[in-house]
Amino acid sequence: MEMRSAGGGQRDGQGPRRRREIVAAVQRLLGEWGSSDRLTMRAVAKEVGISAPSIYLHFNDKTELVWAALEERYGELAAQMEAAAQAGDDTDPRARLRARAHAYCRFAMSNPGQYRLMFEVRQPTADPSRISGHPARHISTSLRTGLRSCEENGFGLSLPVDQATQTLWAGLHGIVSLHHSLYRDESSEKLVLQLADGLVDSLTVGRPGAFLPAESASETEASRRIRELRGVPEPDGPQP
Repeated sequence: MEMRSAGGGQRDGQGPRRRREIVAAVQRLLGEWGSSDRLTMRAVAKEVGISAPSIYLHFNDKTELVWAALEERYGELAAQMEAAAQAGDDTDPRARLRARAHAYCRFAMSNPGQYRLMFEVRQPTADPSRISGHPARHISTSLRTGLRSCEENGFGLSLPVDQATQTLWAGLHGIVSLHHSLYRDESSEKLVLQLADGLVDSLTVGRPGAFLPAESASETEASRRIRELRGVPEPDGPQP
């Protein structure tokens, strides 16, 4: 969908500067309220010091406004994921995919307020035809790129690449959401990253002849740590 910002900028004499002011105001309000539920064009206009109709010279609706305000945050996360992948071993695509997953988790743990706004609070409802324009597409693109690189370099995928991308993303989100909800007072970064590695490894099948770790798949450091947190006995003891 085409935006009306160009023409609007000429009519109100402000152009890109006014648009930036509006986006900054939305970012402040979202940060203060922690949700987009209370956000209205009138509230944004009051924050900027302009009339409500002036907002429509730059943005078509509330959905477009919120997405624009969060674009920078999604872009920051995607950039961190890409930088982590580029810094990884360029001979091991699965290691680079793990690096992307680690960057995602670390961003979420380091910026819990921003992450909740991006992924854990309800955003304005949008018609399905518009969802491909959501700035979260930068995140799925990064994960999909990593999975495709694995596939192109001889790894098999346990799911079709698009499904694998969504599964990996949903899994990473679930891990960090549990961290925010249950373990936020505990230094659990190592466990979070181990769980992320498990997701990556379950979706990328090792190449023929690849070395398999001696540690049994049914018992890993991560599974022991989870059991400790739950207060569950060792596997050979009575199970709840």
